Amino acid sequence: MNTNEHPKPRLLTPKVFCIGFHKTGTSSLAAALSALGYRVAGHIGVLDPDIAKNVYPMTKYFAERYDAFQDNPWPIIFKDLDKEYPDSKFVMSIRDSNSWIESQVKHFGSEVTPMREWIYGVGCPLGNESVYIRRLEQHNNEVMEYFAHRPKDLLVMDFSKGDGWKELCTFLGHENPNIPFPHHNKASDRENAAHNQ
Repeated sequence: MNTNEHPKPRLLTPKVFCIGFHKTGTSSLAAALSALGYRVAGHIGVLDPDIAKNVYPMTKYFAERYDAFQDNPWPIIFKDLDKEYPDSKFVMSIRDSNSWIESQVKHFGSEVTPMREWIYGVGCPLGNESVYIRRLEQHNNEVMEYFAHRPKDLLVMDFSKGDGWKELCTFLGHENPNIPFPHHNKASDRENAAHNQ
């Protein structure tokens, strides 16, 4: 890892950890946080065969250089992040389990990655739909239980129900920007792009 690629900038506080599973609107959330001035780190270590061993030094390195964090492996270690970075804010994007697994299968299919093997126990969603749904719902329940008595530290967002700037900015203490809330990486957008090529 070349430390010159990611110098330590002046960081915003508190840090914001997006701990919803991928394909729940994490790209939209990242774009929204970027629009609010946060430096956002995305997925890291997806193809690392030793991700379980390397996840903590890897995330510590990036946590010292960015303000907000989304996609894997950040949701998986949310309890450790909470202890390591007290006073941080946590945002969990959620989605209906059935539409979520449809998106997983459509996007990842039978492609295996070490990250998904670590998270789900099996590396691809195709043929393992019930395993993936069970893990998603387990994670969401764990997050809700963990923050049950700390409502100021957790925001749950469901973009399919219209959540957007109002909820996010109230939670983080920002004024609503005068731009539409971003909706990135929607399946309909990808299909339209493919048809227009």
